[in-house]
Amino acid sequence: MTMATREIESKPYGSISIQEQQIVRFPRGLFGFEERHEYALLDSTTPPFYWLQNLEDPSLAFILINPYIVVPEYVLDVSEDDLRAVESDDGSELLVFSIVTIPADRSQISCNLQGPVLINRRARLARQAISLDQRWEIKHFLTAGAGA
Repeated sequence: MTMATREIESKPYGSISIQEQQIVRFPRGLFGFEERHEYALLDSTTPPFYWLQNLEDPSLAFILINPYIVVPEYVLDVSEDDLRAVESDDGSELLVFSIVTIPADRSQISCNLQGPVLINRRARLARQAISLDQRWEIKHFLTAGAGA
């Protein structure tokens, strides 16, 4: 069985070919980018990071990381509405990511544990949620000594 592929323009890699199952839809967009709905999830050349590439605007891409790598005790605690929006009953089939922020000077690299990105790979639906757990911060620093 041949997998359908598609050519896209990406911020990190230029023109590349992706498989259709890499495309996910954010019906509400991401916070601050509500008008952008179609993205592709791309592997990064620098694990454990990923790219979330917008398909409508090649200059718009986000770096993602699995929050469980950053904080092993991370707990996904989001509303039932958020789970329903990505057609998930209990969250067990979801990929969960945090958006990474890298300043121009590469200091104080952080990820957003308060606004997890939920992706249901089966339904290819995604949503940025707000964690109900107040322990998780918008800026969780990944670099030693940052923010102190």
